[in-house]
Amino acid sequence: MTHTHRSPTIKDVAARAGCSVTTVSHVLNEVPGTRVKENTRERVRTAARDLGYSPNLLARGVRQNRTNTLGFVSDAVGTTPYAVEIILGAQHAATEAGDLLMLMNAGLNADLTTREVKALLDRRVDGVLYAADYHRVVTVPPNMREIPAVLLNCRTADRRVTSAVPDEVGGAVAAVQELIANGHRRIGYLTEGSDIPATSLRMDGYRQALSKAHIRFRPELVARQPSNTPGGYRAASDLLDRTDRPTALFCFNDRMAMGAYHAAAKRGLEIPRDLSVVGFDNQENIADGLMPPLTTVALPHYDMGFWGVTTLLDIINTSDGLSTSQQAVLPCPLVRRGSVGPPPGLDDERTNGRRS
Repeated sequence: MTHTHRSPTIKDVAARAGCSVTTVSHVLNEVPGTRVKENTRERVRTAARDLGYSPNLLARGVRQNRTNTLGFVSDAVGTTPYAVEIILGAQHAATEAGDLLMLMNAGLNADLTTREVKALLDRRVDGVLYAADYHRVVTVPPNMREIPAVLLNCRTADRRVTSAVPDEVGGAVAAVQELIANGHRRIGYLTEGSDIPATSLRMDGYRQALSKAHIRFRPELVARQPSNTPGGYRAASDLLDRTDRPTALFCFNDRMAMGAYHAAAKRGLEIPRDLSVVGFDNQENIADGLMPPLTTVALPHYDMGFWGVTTLLDIINTSDGLSTSQQAVLPCPLVRRGSVGPPPGLDDERTNGRRS
């Protein structure tokens, strides 16, 4: 004879907790405005946990006009190793809220993005997140404006859609201040020339940090090349071949910093004894894989994903969700490793000063 396992019901929970089915429903569905004593609530939660009972989310969604499902559309985030943290942050926040995250990857195809958003709308998701693999201004599909939405690592030109982007200026300031705090005054900057927000904002941060320390900005210490390892090598070579070469380099990203390492090694310069280097992005397998490991600035990918879901749910739960807009700028923390030290000769000066 075959016995089938019966899933626990709300009546089972009520019987074990010693209260009514209505009370159990109010507690487990967190119905606002209900007056249930805290000890009763705890009995209900304990009974449900012991029995392995969970509320019927589909039924709850029908009552609340919710599907408890969020759409996540990305361009290349799903295939970019360091940006995939956005997805992890979003998934963790959705799990904590008891929601399902539906992932879709559109690449850079605008038509496909529109179709994917339509597919999500057809499935009655409660809201949509759109994530870009690098910080930029985007044009969202018109149908995305029909539903609560949050942009991650990007924003719209009119700023009418809620978004979260990295604090590029603050991150650059932190990087250059780290070099200044170690005694550097001749600080070169390896950058690139693309028309994206990070390019101008990180330059602003570089100049602000110099200004705050009363260090004159010198255009000749800024070298522009493509933001990859060969570009970093060429840019660093230009600066390191100067008779007044910089004692430290701030790099637009970790790939350019890797190129700077190669340029320094070819010239017999040891990092950080002869040259200090700071990067940007905290890209896995580059920043922690260089020798010595690279001091760099981390992009807040995980935090953007987590913030995005939390904020999207707040928007969904407000009556005027479609008209609410906020623009968040999330901190880019400095990650100290082994590529920064005092300028050449400064240790000797300090030692001689202590001896005299």
